[in-house]
Amino acid sequence: QVQLVESGGGSVQAGGSLRLSCAASGYTYSIGCMGWFRQAPGKEREGVAGITSGGGSTFYADSVKGRFTISRDNAKSTLYLQMNSLKPEDTAMYYCAARTWGCSATWSLMNDYNYWGQGTQVTVSS
Repeated sequence: QVQLVESGGGSVQAGGSLRLSCAASGYTYSIGCMGWFRQAPGKEREGVAGITSGGGSTFYADSVKGRFTISRDNAKSTLYLQMNSLKPEDTAMYYCAARTWGCSATWSLMNDYNYWGQGTQVTVSS
C-alpha cells in the first residue's frame, strides 16, 4: 500500500504563486506515474499534471501549461506542483495521485490511479 499526504495549499491573490507537496510513504518503490488533480465545487475532478516514474516526461492540462510545473524527488518520495500566475479559476481542492504503472496517454484519467491523497485547498481571489 501507498499513502499520500498533500500540503502547501492556501489562499492567494490572483497572480500569486503556491507550491504544493505530496509526501508518499509505504511501498513507494512500486510507484510509477504520479499526477495532480483538482476539483472545484460543482465540477468533476480533472487532471492538472502528470509525471513519469523517473521524472523525464511531464504532461499538463491546456489550462495550466506555462504556469504550473510538476516535479518529483524520488529520493524524498515527494511530488511537487509549482503554481505561478494563479487565476481565480484555479480555485479548487487539489489531489495527489499515484499508480503502479506508467503514464502513457492516460495520465489524466482519474480511474487509472490506485492511490489518492486527502487533498489540499487552493483559493485564488481576484
